[in-house]
Amino acid sequence: MKALSIAATGMNAQQLNLEVIANNIANINTTGYKRARAEFSDLLYQTERAQGVPNRANQAIVPEGAIIGLGVQTSAVRNLHIQGSLVNTGNDYDLALVGRGWFQIETPDGETAYTRSGAFNTNATGQLVTIDGYTVVPGITVPQDASEITFTSSGQVLVRIGNNTELQEIGQLTIANFVNEAGLEPQGENLFKQTPASGEPIIGTPADPGFAQIKQNYLEASNVDPVKEITDLISAQRAYEMNSKIIQAADEMAATVSKNLR
Repeated sequence: MKALSIAATGMNAQQLNLEVIANNIANINTTGYKRARAEFSDLLYQTERAQGVPNRANQAIVPEGAIIGLGVQTSAVRNLHIQGSLVNTGNDYDLALVGRGWFQIETPDGETAYTRSGAFNTNATGQLVTIDGYTVVPGITVPQDASEITFTSSGQVLVRIGNNTELQEIGQLTIANFVNEAGLEPQGENLFKQTPASGEPIIGTPADPGFAQIKQNYLEASNVDPVKEITDLISAQRAYEMNSKIIQAADEMAATVSKNLR
């Protein structure tokens, strides 16, 4: 009986859907987190009667066929790269991106990763790093005697040395864009890596056309909507229950047939 296996694929799909929703809710307070959405597609179809061909020789063409679907499969888990709200932190090293763009981060293995989380700090040598100690690209080193630091909306890094009245520029931040942001691969720790699906990074200056601008003293909050996640959770739970009902009904029908064969 096909209904058993079809409903089983439905239950597996909704279980994965629930896991995606659970991860969204778990990261509701994660800086720069982008909510994910499970995408599904139907499985192969089994043709019981083909349309568009004669039913018998020299007969009329059959206008409609009988094609039975075999269930559902997961096609993708898509990260929705929608702007999150800004949270004022008052920390000079907290930076938020308003618009499209990614901060560039050098990982310990020497590769470049990308993040929307601008919760930065300096290490013992004054280098600008993430909260996990990864270096921000391009490298910015803050002088030890700097009394004030300013990040402009266009990515210029200015510091005040001691009691000097004028600010001194020590570097320029750049950001990356991708043709297909959904193709980026999440790595954890708020980091993403490029893939053949995302395309090569397009490096530009903040506030240029098509690139985000930088907002100092702010962080971008997670774009998870609690109300939507709870609504999706209820929908997934009901869909799981309905698929289990189909398995129960198919089992009862099979039991009825087996009784009649006795």
